[in-house]
Amino acid sequence: MEGDSLALRASGELCRLARGVCFSLPSPDMLSIAIPIYNEAGSIGALCERVREAMEKQPRPWELILVNDGSSDGSDKLLDEIAAKDPRVKVVHFRRNFGQTAAMMAGFDFATGEIIIPMDGDLQNDPADIPLLLAKLDEGFDVVSGWRKDRQDNALKRNAPSIMANRLISWVSGVRLHDFGCSLKAYRREVIEGVRLYGEMHRFLPIYAKWHGAKITEVVVQHYARAHGESKYGLERVLKVLADLITVKFLDRFQQKPMYLFGGAGLLMFSISFFSGGLAVFFKFLWSPSKPFISTPLPVIALIAGAAGMLCILMGLLAEMVVRTFYESQGKRVYMVRATRNVEEGK
Repeated sequence: MEGDSLALRASGELCRLARGVCFSLPSPDMLSIAIPIYNEAGSIGALCERVREAMEKQPRPWELILVNDGSSDGSDKLLDEIAAKDPRVKVVHFRRNFGQTAAMMAGFDFATGEIIIPMDGDLQNDPADIPLLLAKLDEGFDVVSGWRKDRQDNALKRNAPSIMANRLISWVSGVRLHDFGCSLKAYRREVIEGVRLYGEMHRFLPIYAKWHGAKITEVVVQHYARAHGESKYGLERVLKVLADLITVKFLDRFQQKPMYLFGGAGLLMFSISFFSGGLAVFFKFLWSPSKPFISTPLPVIALIAGAAGMLCILMGLLAEMVVRTFYESQGKRVYMVRATRNVEEGK
């Protein structure tokens, strides 16, 4: 009897785990709208209503994931009330404010749809534009980015820096978009699966998708002036974007071969060291033997450049070890397969 009881409990546990796995698997027809919320109590009600109106006009099932990024204005209670009335609304509460990128990643993690659509929670994006993005996905694109062509923000503090940043990002990354900062985008899950973002890097998600071979386009979307609350971003965000852009460029060019970067810098430093040392010897023994060896800064430059070159080489070797540990410890591959034919599952 005791054995039967244990077997029944084990069977029940397996069924529970199986149901959990089933619920966590992506649904091929589901649309997931992911929205970070931070002190948007004045906008939440109207936002959810507009999403419902837009989604009920199209035939696919949908879900709304609202991520409370540590709000302190009562947004958490409003979100719980909305979720209690509509099971299609999922709410995720952070313990504290982690930032827009972290909130957006949480929305992706909790989404079950094969198409994920992030957007802002301040009513500046219009959910009625979502069908435009879906229509582009149906044409065969993997990522559709919104373009706030007529942006309703402060011209000097927001619009002008954004234009310059978008041009710089397009030039550095090779992904030609007018508006990387627009949160309203549509992604096929397969092109962002496994991508982890940090800092302010959510705006670079189309670039990561491009690395996965995604086809990217953009459509013009509506943009409205903020009706409630205040913007959480200022000009200091430009500096963060520039710093993140350097990281993205490094990952694009040198993620699998960091020695090319550090080794190149090391060889450059060694070249400067040898050149400076050679000039110092020339000035001492051939040009003006009477002057002391340290009468010019060349010996110091040679020593500093030589030490810097050695450090660069050592950092490159260490980075190579980290890269190999990253891939081999997790069983990751350095390539991505789009499709196979006559290949056994799991190979």
